[in-house]
Amino acid sequence: MERINAQHVSEPGLVVLDITAADESTAQAVMADLEQWWATSGITPVQLEPGRPGVKLRVYADIRRRGPAASS
Repeated sequence: MERINAQHVSEPGLVVLDITAADESTAQAVMADLEQWWATSGITPVQLEPGRPGVKLRVYADIRRRGPAASS
């Protein structure tokens, strides 16, 4: 994964989440659920690392901005 840019965490409430999951469908389910609670970078491509178990992904989120599930 690329380095975290200072802009991604320049203010309180901005977070970078690195996630490892067993498979792509699990990773996509996590991203979709996070999207319901906070403003996120959305569904991002997953990465496979040869010789390592699971898939990896990175999600950028602003927990100050609520998603549809948190607003209701």
